[in-house]
Amino acid sequence: MGNMKFWAAAAHIAPVCLDPGASAEKACSVIAEAARNGASLVVFSESFLPGFPVWAALYPPIQSHEHFKRFLKASVYIDGPEIERVRKAASDNGVFVSIGFSERNPASVGGLWNSNVLISDTGQILIHHRKLVATFFEKLVWDPGDGAGLVVANTRIGRIGGLICGENTNPLARYSLMTQGEQVHISSYPPIWPTRVPTESDNYDNRAANRIRASAHCFEAKCFGIIVAGHLDEVARKAIALDDPAIEAIIDASPRATSFFLGPTGAATGDEMTDEGIGYAQIDLDDCVEPKRFHDVVAGYNRFDIFDVTVNRMRRNPIRFLEGRAEDALTSPEAVAMPE
Repeated sequence: MGNMKFWAAAAHIAPVCLDPGASAEKACSVIAEAARNGASLVVFSESFLPGFPVWAALYPPIQSHEHFKRFLKASVYIDGPEIERVRKAASDNGVFVSIGFSERNPASVGGLWNSNVLISDTGQILIHHRKLVATFFEKLVWDPGDGAGLVVANTRIGRIGGLICGENTNPLARYSLMTQGEQVHISSYPPIWPTRVPTESDNYDNRAANRIRASAHCFEAKCFGIIVAGHLDEVARKAIALDDPAIEAIIDASPRATSFFLGPTGAATGDEMTDEGIGYAQIDLDDCVEPKRFHDVVAGYNRFDIFDVTVNRMRRNPIRFLEGRAEDALTSPEAVAMPE
């Protein structure tokens, strides 16, 4: 168990639209500011690098090819300079950082994952998670991930885990983190998530949905929750709408997500952010203990003789090569060496 008390920061910040390098620099500036204000953990939104693909909800697939190409080009590799820059900022400021990014697949020129990394205060990657299943229209952008990132990191400030957006609706994914002694749960979300044309019927309420599932997890796990959504600025709005008034109307009428904090009973604590900025909350891990006496679903308040859960945490690759020596290869007796 880590230090009992620390300050956490929720970066309710807009990335620099489709500019991963500039977005990484903006993240570094936020990290430095939060560290100066006493934060030990700084959390960014889903797909902060290079921004969330809202356009996938607003255009038919056959009309979104150019949007996808721009988004693909702006997505980043796990070992690329953008993630490296954020890792250095975490180390330079001595803070833990969680950041979402659209991850390029080195095996495919068109493959992407919706990913998140937790970085230590020395710049090491503690957790590299790829979203298990892209949600609804996101399937047109991101491929399925795997279970390798269903990990809780044991750090000096406590046991930290997290899930991306709709994964927080999955009881088994959440339970897999509970069983690892999770004390702080990070949930990352987009700024908006259109599901209907708002002028025709009610849209998906990001703010309410995020609070419901985050509160449920905190209550069940008896852990703290840091819920961080992106902020949609005017530059991103214009890049998505491309001066189409119908698209602009949907964007403008779609509910905006907020960033906030929850305690181990599911109740709100600390700041809630609606405008762009950094919110803060103090986390006291000792508050996780008493509620465990009421119902501890990973200990005395469960029946492991009845329920049996298995999680595959192997990294999924498209192929497995079994290498051998060239001299071991079988050749026909008639085979002759080709001239050099």
